[in-house]
Amino acid sequence: MRKEKTPKQLERYFKGSANHWRIAILLLLEKNPGITVDEITERVEGNFKTISQHTLILLRAGLLNKKYKGRNVVHFLSPYGKKFAKFIKTF
Repeated sequence: MRKEKTPKQLERYFKGSANHWRIAILLLLEKNPGITVDEITERVEGNFKTISQHTLILLRAGLLNKKYKGRNVVHFLSPYGKKFAKFIKTF
């Protein structure tokens, strides 16, 4: 049985994705799961500090997950992040 999300939970997801950098990160991670902030920064041609902050916002919104691999931290879309990336691509 699937539990419906509350309006407050949906707001967290929408606010978490409401930025062009965060949308770019979501779409990039959909195609390239398991990459570091350095790799994300390089591929979206952004500033490391800016991209790092946006990945943190996506993480807090529940749209990204991270995993430690030695000294590196790799990022993946959460299940809801995958749904949002798919939703974004419908436009």
